[in-house]
Amino acid sequence: MSEYPDDLTLTKPVVEMMTIAGEYSVYMDTIEDKSKKGVLEFTHRILPLLYLKGTMLPALEVEYPEANERFVTEEQWENVFTNLREKFGKDDEYWIIDPQYINETEPIKASLSENLADIYQDMKDLSTLYQKDTVAARENAVTDCKDLFASHWGYRIGNILARLHHLLYADNDDFIESLDIL
Repeated sequence: MSEYPDDLTLTKPVVEMMTIAGEYSVYMDTIEDKSKKGVLEFTHRILPLLYLKGTMLPALEVEYPEANERFVTEEQWENVFTNLREKFGKDDEYWIIDPQYINETEPIKASLSENLADIYQDMKDLSTLYQKDTVAARENAVTDCKDLFASHWGYRIGNILARLHHLLYADNDDFIESLDIL
């Protein structure tokens, strides 16, 4: 329990969300050192946690919206994206039906690399802002996290999990063997 009972930004669900967001960010910052199998297993395990914790965030009223900041540069996003795309190779692209788009019946092509890099950007921005350790920064981080969960990264996690499950558990001996050599 928080020593500041009136500060919703320090409650257990928020601290747990920001901790998991930070772990995801650190892992993606060092993605070039990871194997394909390691990345698949890590994301398969952490994304459901991010999703669950995203559903538990409190609704806050931000007192100082001008305290909001973004931190991830285009180069950082591109680095994560490129490293993931190189690791996933032909397994990067897949088809989804995404309810965010106008036509909910037409499949669209998705990219694991792009979606994981987008989630990285949100998690890194939010956890970095939260670590500024001012009430205004934390309020903005929590509110953005909740809003972006609803409009952005929550959808991406939902789309990614089916692909990750398929890549990890499909009865595809060639793919399983390729994981073992990486």
